[in-house]
Amino acid sequence: MISNRDKYPHKTIIFLLIIILVFSIGLFATIGTANVSILDTFRIIGSKFPMLNKYVKSSHIPDSYKTIIWSIRLPRVLLGVLVGASLSTAGAAFQGMFRNPMADPYVLGISSGAALGASISIIFNVNITILGFSTISIFAFIGGLVTVFIVYNIAKVRQRVPITTLLLSGVAVGQFLTAIMSFLMVIYSRDMNKIIYWTLGSLAGKGWEPLIKISIPVILSIIVMNFFSRDLNIMLTGEESAHSLGVEVEKIKLYILILGTFMTSMVVSISGIIGFVGLIIPHIVRIIVGPDHRILLPSSGLIGGIFMIFADTIARTIISPMEIPVGIITALFGGPFFIYLLRKRKRSI
Repeated sequence: MISNRDKYPHKTIIFLLIIILVFSIGLFATIGTANVSILDTFRIIGSKFPMLNKYVKSSHIPDSYKTIIWSIRLPRVLLGVLVGASLSTAGAAFQGMFRNPMADPYVLGISSGAALGASISIIFNVNITILGFSTISIFAFIGGLVTVFIVYNIAKVRQRVPITTLLLSGVAVGQFLTAIMSFLMVIYSRDMNKIIYWTLGSLAGKGWEPLIKISIPVILSIIVMNFFSRDLNIMLTGEESAHSLGVEVEKIKLYILILGTFMTSMVVSISGIIGFVGLIIPHIVRIIVGPDHRILLPSSGLIGGIFMIFADTIARTIISPMEIPVGIITALFGGPFFIYLLRKRKRSI
């Protein structure tokens, strides 16, 4: 069992990461075609808050810059934070629950289900709007949730869900759904480019509306996930040992699956599939702060948010005015790191 650590270093690390995240939001919001200084960016943001606007002077800043920062860049950056935090938190929790360093938020077929749902929406041109969410987002969200529901019930043996069976079920169902999506892309080749672009992930052109709608449920899910830190620490010792120490293992696994699936499906429905974030960030954070989930989960969320807006800034500026789907950038970082993990694991065998 992981020994208790002094809580003070934990709070210090989280506080420092929050400061870095806030600075990163301002910094990456300044980067782009329009040359807005970081001080003016913070002035524009500060002028929008009732308690700060009387202390912040922004009258000298052109209205066009205010529109660019407040209406275009800031919501995109904040959405990036939310996406990165969700995927990284879910990835850290799943790795702890599965006791498998290769687990990520998509391990149970969430990405395949969401991609198939989005593909069906695009191919058949379904036009339904619920609470302001687009058809693609709705179908992707439903696809992700339904897939995990199917995987969970396939893996369930009486009242237990063995970890190995759950992982294998996720891989099998995910591959099956990917095959269906590929078949649809071949048959309806006219929509192939749209589907491929969605599956590569992008934060472009989302604005405030989808961010505001998903922020509260996603943030609440991340907060609640952190309440299971102690249980995840105990489960690292093995399910039988955790059960003997009073942890209701099957209930905890179900709660973590529901939370991880929900937050992942929510952000994927808006951003598309952005890979490797939920795999590499928890590993990097674990190397820095250790395996204690009390610090691992919140640190993964914060560093995941920072990494996501860093990757998105590269995606939108590296060949400006064209944009690269952010999923390509995260894969360029994640691919070599994944190979490093495999080599490290190979040497330990």
